[in-house]
Amino acid sequence: MARDKKLIVGNWKMNLNTHEASLYLHTLADKVPVRRDVEVVLAPTLLALQSLSLQVNRRQFKLAVQNLYWRDHGAFTGEVSATQLRGVADYAVIGHSERRHIFHESERDVRQKVQAAIRNHIKPILCIGETARERADGETKEVIHDQLISGLANVTSEELGDITIAYEPVWAIGTGNNALPDNVTEAVKVIRDQIKYLHGPKAANSIRVLYGGSVTADSAADYLALEGIDGLLVGGASLDANAFTAVIEKAHKRAN
Repeated sequence: MARDKKLIVGNWKMNLNTHEASLYLHTLADKVPVRRDVEVVLAPTLLALQSLSLQVNRRQFKLAVQNLYWRDHGAFTGEVSATQLRGVADYAVIGHSERRHIFHESERDVRQKVQAAIRNHIKPILCIGETARERADGETKEVIHDQLISGLANVTSEELGDITIAYEPVWAIGTGNNALPDNVTEAVKVIRDQIKYLHGPKAANSIRVLYGGSVTADSAADYLALEGIDGLLVGGASLDANAFTAVIEKAHKRAN
C-alpha cells in the first residue's frame, strides 16, 4: 500500500451495541468529508460489523474486524473466520496487545491470522510493541524484531504491500502515558530496518507504519508529524465523534 494517504484507524474495542454503533456512524458520516489524502477505518465489535457494512459509505470509511480465527472453516465453536469476513471487513486488526496479553495469543496465533487475512483478501494491521517491563529491561528492539519476524513469516514481498504495521507500546495503551517522540521514531526506525532486512529497501520505504497508544485529539498532530509515521491507531478517542473528527482533520492537514 502506497504511503500517499494518511491512515486513521478507530478501534472501538468492546464498546457500542449495534444500535449505538449505527447512530455513531451516522453522526460521524455527517462530520467527516471524503478525503483523497486520508483513509479512515472503523473497527467496531464483531456484532455490529455486519450491520455497519450495509450502512457505511465505503468511499468515506472502510471497516476492520478486531479479531478473526485463522482456519477458514470447521468445527470451531464461537469463532469467525477470515473467509466469513470477506466482503464485510476491508482490514483486520491482528496481534493487538490486548489479544496478546489478556487472551494469551501466541506468536504462532498472530502469524497464522496474518496469513489467513491475506489469503482471504483482507488487509492485516499487524500490531507490535513492548511492555513496560520489556522497555525497562532495554528489550524494545528485540521485541519488535521478534514480533515482526514471526508475524511476517511466509509473507511475500508482494503481499507485504497490503500489510500495515502498528507500533503500540503496551505501556502507553489506555494509560494516558504518552510515548515521547524519540521513543516512537526510534521504534519506527527499528521496524523499517527490519523490513529492509527481510524484503529490501523499497518495501521498507513503502510499508505503512502507524502509532497507537493513548492517542488523543490533542496529541494526534505531534505523532503525525514524526518521521516515518503514516497514521494512527486510535482507541478511546475514536468513540467520541468530535475527538475522532479532530484527529482525522489533523491527518488531512498533515497530508497537505
